[in-house]
Amino acid sequence: MTYSNPSDSASTNGINHMPYLHHARKGGVAASAIKPLTAEQVLSTFEHTVTLPGLFVSHGAPTLAIENNAPTKALARVGHNLPKPQAILIMSAHWVTESLEISSNAQPQTWHDFTGFDAGLRQIEYPASGHPALAESLSAQLNDRGIANRLNPLRPLDHGVWVPLLHMYPHANVPLVQISLPKFFDAYACYQLGNLCRQLRSEQILVIGSGNITHNLASLKWQATSEDAQAKAFKVWLLQQLKTDIPAALDWQQFADIAHIHPTSEHLLPLFFALGTGQRVSSIHESMVHHSLGMDIYRFD
Repeated sequence: MTYSNPSDSASTNGINHMPYLHHARKGGVAASAIKPLTAEQVLSTFEHTVTLPGLFVSHGAPTLAIENNAPTKALARVGHNLPKPQAILIMSAHWVTESLEISSNAQPQTWHDFTGFDAGLRQIEYPASGHPALAESLSAQLNDRGIANRLNPLRPLDHGVWVPLLHMYPHANVPLVQISLPKFFDAYACYQLGNLCRQLRSEQILVIGSGNITHNLASLKWQATSEDAQAKAFKVWLLQQLKTDIPAALDWQQFADIAHIHPTSEHLLPLFFALGTGQRVSSIHESMVHHSLGMDIYRFD
């Protein structure tokens, strides 16, 4: 692998073109020496040239790791249907920092950052490797654009990362880099950061925002089959704005009684990071669990 120099010419939309796959070029090959590609080779070539989408995933409660339900099946379908990424760049609601940080940990540990759940959850490991070269390249290119950040070589994987990826890529065979959510970021700042990262999609890097479309823990009813009407109304409204009026979506706090749906913003803001990577939204999955917890998954192209 080789990586672009941050001083190379920038794309108009953000991050420089970052070629993660380079094949040696051989000159003087006669046409008669060129062999037809097999079906497998054609498929492999296609998978390495396709532009991946951006994703927003609702990661739910930590128990999602051991559940078999509509949200987990939807996550599994996403991982199965997309070409296998070269790497993943993910923003989780559970890494809120003073300033922008990028994980450069080569072997991040699985962090069981929760209490009060089944002890078996604490035995789950997600041994995906990190991708320090991607982290360093991204950090340098953001710095080159005046976006201050720092590398964090110690960051483990919080449950906003490994819980959904456990269903998407159960073999933990895609290296990943986590990017933090600075506490002073609003929807506009997250959108702009995602826009700077959008070029990575064409380099087969899967960019993910992980949070929850609705998130009010005080309203949860663990065994309920009912659905919170206000939370459901917000989901419908926000998806419509994402499809038709992005500025209105970025101004999401205008929604009536928003404090009931998102008392704090950290679980919704990763959606706008994903939105920045592609403004055409499609809904992959929509559901509610535990009365008030929205489990929607969106795709951005």
